Amino acid sequence: MGDWLTREQRSRNMASIRSKGNVTTEGAFISILRKAGVSGWRRHLRLPGKPDFVFRTQRVAVFLDGCFWHGCPRCYRLPHDNRSYWEKKVAGNRKRDRLRSRELRSLGWHILRFWEHTLKSPRGRAHVLAKLSAAVRGPRALSSRHPKGRVA
Repeated sequence: MGDWLTREQRSRNMASIRSKGNVTTEGAFISILRKAGVSGWRRHLRLPGKPDFVFRTQRVAVFLDGCFWHGCPRCYRLPHDNRSYWEKKVAGNRKRDRLRSRELRSLGWHILRFWEHTLKSPRGRAHVLAKLSAAVRGPRALSSRHPKGRVA
């Protein structure tokens, strides 16, 4: 189905929509970091691709990819309206993600990307924490700060 608005109307409509800044996803990630006692992270440093979180000393950049905007293979559903626009939009986002990750790796950064849905379940949070721990401090680094020596 084609768009029922003219190009000018759609452009004006889309330009008026403002981002809310990924608040819930980033908040969930911050909660994981704080519960595990992980420190040394910064948010939104000026690096290629604008990583959501950065561990400068360890040169680790973390991206939290929204399932809709980045085309999660598990969650993404193509909208029925204006399908060609959304196909191009999401494909472009995924291509840009690959290019920025490649660019950061060439500058010596380790890249971690997590889907939005992984932050919603206990199992997913444990997976995120384990990968982050391995990248930032080594595989057993968090066990000394977590009760009973568990990572999650």
